[in-house]
Amino acid sequence: MKNFAFITGLLVLFAAEILRVYFIMPFPGSQEADTIDIAYFIGRNIWWFRIAGLLLIAYPAMVFFNRSGAWKRAGLVLLLILYGAVVYLVNFTMEADKMFYQPGYKHFATGAANTIGAHKLVLGVTVNGVSKAYPVQLIGYHHQVADTVGNQPVMVTYCTVCRTGRVYNPEVNGKMESFRLVGMDHFNAMFEDATTRSWWQQATGIAIAGTLKGKQLAEIPSEQMSLAAWLRKYPASLVMQPDSKFKEKYEKMDSYDKGLSKSELTKRDTSSWNAKSWVLGLQQGTVSRAYDWNLLVETGIIEDSLPGLPLMIILETDTASFHAYNRSVNGQNLRFTKDTVGLWKDLATGSVWNADGKSISGPLQGAQLHPVQVYQEFWHSWQTFHPGTGQYQGTGR
Repeated sequence: MKNFAFITGLLVLFAAEILRVYFIMPFPGSQEADTIDIAYFIGRNIWWFRIAGLLLIAYPAMVFFNRSGAWKRAGLVLLLILYGAVVYLVNFTMEADKMFYQPGYKHFATGAANTIGAHKLVLGVTVNGVSKAYPVQLIGYHHQVADTVGNQPVMVTYCTVCRTGRVYNPEVNGKMESFRLVGMDHFNAMFEDATTRSWWQQATGIAIAGTLKGKQLAEIPSEQMSLAAWLRKYPASLVMQPDSKFKEKYEKMDSYDKGLSKSELTKRDTSSWNAKSWVLGLQQGTVSRAYDWNLLVETGIIEDSLPGLPLMIILETDTASFHAYNRSVNGQNLRFTKDTVGLWKDLATGSVWNADGKSISGPLQGAQLHPVQVYQEFWHSWQTFHPGTGQYQGTGR
C-alpha cells in the first residue's frame, strides 16, 4: 500500500508539472488536440496537485528512508532532486513569459530620427488622428506591447507561429486590463489577464478559458506594410524603436519578415495552400475567405465580391505592402486594372488611383476608397480560427 501511494504521488507530482506546460507550449502533438480546458484546470489547481502528491509520498518516503540502505536512500534523494529540477525548469525557464519578455522601455521616433530599416514590416495603428508603427521584428519577439495611441490604450499583439498581427482595446468589463503571455493554443499565442486569470486567444481576442470564457476584446483596426509605405501614408507617424536589452533576440527575427526563418514553426512554405503558406484572410459578417498570397504577387490585384462587400486587394511594388478596399464609389461597384507602376485605373471612368485608395486624376479625382481589414497569416492559422472559410481560387485557380 505504501509503495502504491508513493508511486501514485510521484506520478501526480511529475504529471501535473509537465502537462501544465506541455499542453500550452509547442511540443510534439501538444497543439493538435482540444486540451485547453485540461491545461487551464491543471494550471489553476497546480498547488492542490502539489500538496496531494507530497502528502501521498511523505509517509512512504520517510519509512523508506529510515529502513533502507545508503544506496536506496541516495536514490530517493536523487528522485526528489529530479522533481525539484522539473519544477524549476517548468516554472522558471519553460513558461512563455519567462522566454519572451516585454520591452523594458518603449521609445518612439519620428520618421526622420527612426533607426528601423524602411523595408521592414510594421503593424500600424491610427487612432484619433495619431499614428504609430510597430516593427514586426520587435513585436514578433515580445508578442504583445501595451501602449497608448491617440489617448486610446492599445494592446499590440503578434504571434510569429501563426503570423497574426492584431491590435486590441485592453478594456475588460470597464477596466483597463494587463496581460501576460501564458502559452499557446492550436499554435496561437495566448494571454492571461491579471484580474481573473482567464486565457485569451491572440488571433481572435476571445477568452477561451476561465471565468470570462466567451468574452471578446474589441479589436482596433490595423495595417501591415513596409515602414516606407506606412510613412508615405502617415508621414507624421511615430515608429517604435528597439530596446537594446533585446538586441540578440531581435537579430534572430531579422529574416522573419520575408518568411526566411529557419524554425519549422515560423518559416514560410512558398507553395500555395499548405500549412505554412501565406494567405490573406478576411471576415465579412458570417462569411470568411482566404486569398493566396502567391496569386496576389502574380497579378498585383485581386477583385472579389462578398455579401455586401465588393472587394479589391492590391499589392505595392515592394511585394510586401498590401491594401484592401471596398471598390464601391457613389453606389457603383468599380472594376480596376493595373495602370502605370504603383497606380491602378478603374474601367468605368478611367480615373487613376494610388495605393492609398485615393483617386489622383480623372472624373473621380479626390474620391477615397474605404479600407477593409485584411490580415496576412499562415494558412493553418486562418483555417483553424475560421472553420469553413472559403478559398478564393481566381482565374484558372
